[in-house]
Amino acid sequence: MLNNKVVIITGASSGIGKAAAQEFAENGYSIVIAARRVDKLIELEKSLSCPALSVECDVTKESDCENLIQKTIEKFGRIDILVNNAGISMRALFKDLDINIIKQLMDVNFWGTVYCTKYALPHILKTNGSVVGVISIAGYKGLPARTGYSASKFAVYGFIDTLRIEHLKDNIHFMIFAPGFTTSEIREQALIADGSKQGETPRKEDKMMSARECAKHLLKGIKKRKAEVILTPVGKLIVILNKFFPRLVDRLEYNYMKKEPNSPLK
Repeated sequence: MLNNKVVIITGASSGIGKAAAQEFAENGYSIVIAARRVDKLIELEKSLSCPALSVECDVTKESDCENLIQKTIEKFGRIDILVNNAGISMRALFKDLDINIIKQLMDVNFWGTVYCTKYALPHILKTNGSVVGVISIAGYKGLPARTGYSASKFAVYGFIDTLRIEHLKDNIHFMIFAPGFTTSEIREQALIADGSKQGETPRKEDKMMSARECAKHLLKGIKKRKAEVILTPVGKLIVILNKFFPRLVDRLEYNYMKKEPNSPLK
């Protein structure tokens, strides 16, 4: 049974975004999926058992984000949920890093969220809907060798948190969604010091939470209109411990991350 609610998901060509589209579709939502890889979107759209629309969108371009919202309204006439999921990562020490890489991460992770939210917000206010910022545990605690990634996710946290307060008198829902390590392409696509892609994951993907399980938590959090959702036992532990023992968490994180294959940490 369709519930007539319309959800936009950015970064939907793979990973959490793709899994979220499948999860929302199975729960009766109409889906708008957005990403740069339009061939992947069309393939996904054909597999969804719901009304769906694919929109080619580079979230670093304000005009693309505005077009995404316009296309959604033209097709469905409303927006109930915006999931700002598009994101890229990196792995390199700041001292070795081409500074433009941090700009790239901010453009995708932070400005993409800002642009999409700016144009979607008037429509979501009309439906008393939800705006989601997908961050990471790295948006609560700095992650070594991921300066640009952590900075961008901290920025999204601050943006969504502030919007919640600004709209305290409105019946609109803002949620910060923080997966821990989750199976996706983000580590293969992560940028290294010279700006090239890492090409392979340094972690055991089969030991992580699946993207589909992550998507189930995302939908559940939206339905319950939660302010924050933090996933995985390790992720929750880091956030709690950091409140009371931040220097201990510094050491634990450093030692944990330096065990990765070819880690830039010594």
